[in-house]
Amino acid sequence: MGRALLSRLTEKGGSPTDEVAAIVAHLQVLLNTRRGDAVAAPEFGVLDFSDLANEFPGAIPQLVKSIRATIVEYEPRLKNVNVRHLPEEHALTLRFEISAQLARGRTLRTLRLSTTVRPGGHIDVTG
Repeated sequence: MGRALLSRLTEKGGSPTDEVAAIVAHLQVLLNTRRGDAVAAPEFGVLDFSDLANEFPGAIPQLVKSIRATIVEYEPRLKNVNVRHLPEEHALTLRFEISAQLARGRTLRTLRLSTTVRPGGHIDVTG
């Protein structure tokens, strides 16, 4: 799965900043989709966090694994993906850090993205 068609058609030389913004936008969609929501691709998306609510904090490793596996499978512009849980003082908020390298180009560029899971399961991704 490459970049979205519209992204490729509207690109004019494409700066690295534009590519990172496109990746962040794709991750926002990807991580806010729950497995089973996309009929054509039932494995697209992450585990439903609400299904694991009774298992917290023991469910955090499962979430880390799900986020990483989903990114590896559905975001080919990233390689060497790592996800780690970041402690948060608010009990209803989960934070994760995603670090990865851009898969394109000769110079390796590492991205560090912050991911916040809000009450209700909505995920914010920032670069």
